[in-house]
Amino acid sequence: MMKTRGMTFIEMLVWISVFLAAMWAIVGSILSFYRANTYTLEQAQAVSEARRSVEKVTAAIREANYSNEGAYPVISIGPDSFAFYTDTDTDPVVEKVRYFVEGTEFKRGLVDPAGDPPNYTVPETVDTVAYFVRNLSQSVTTFHYFDLAGAEITDMNDVSDMRFVRIDTVINISPDKLPNELLLRASATLRNLR
Repeated sequence: MMKTRGMTFIEMLVWISVFLAAMWAIVGSILSFYRANTYTLEQAQAVSEARRSVEKVTAAIREANYSNEGAYPVISIGPDSFAFYTDTDTDPVVEKVRYFVEGTEFKRGLVDPAGDPPNYTVPETVDTVAYFVRNLSQSVTTFHYFDLAGAEITDMNDVSDMRFVRIDTVINISPDKLPNELLLRASATLRNLR
């Protein structure tokens, strides 16, 4: 009859050590994978939200219209700020809208007209349309304006020549990590200018 021999204490310790080292490597790899993917997913979500916001901005710009007071559709233009009149909520009045970059946020200021005849003296309500915007820190101009011939407007005081807007938005949730900044670019033509 043959005797079967079990594992010795040292064999058991070696086996447990190898098993624990393998498990430690697997768990470390999984944690590293999830940390890397969490950042990537957060960056993708920020870019997606910014893209949707910029699409809403371009839709509002396309519908720029004369104010309820009869004022010209474009109020002011600047490298990181654009103010105009448009109907944002499909009611019978045209709102005063200002899109601008402040810090790392792309914001919208909105003024509903009040009174009869309507005027735009009510305080502006401001909300954020996109976060993690790095235009100011990267020295990227947010708004570029073009005339009817397609030439870029450099004199920000002459709003009557402006017919086309290009919006550049740099998005990055954490500048010290890869991937680098992502540039979103959109454009809109003001359809209602006469």
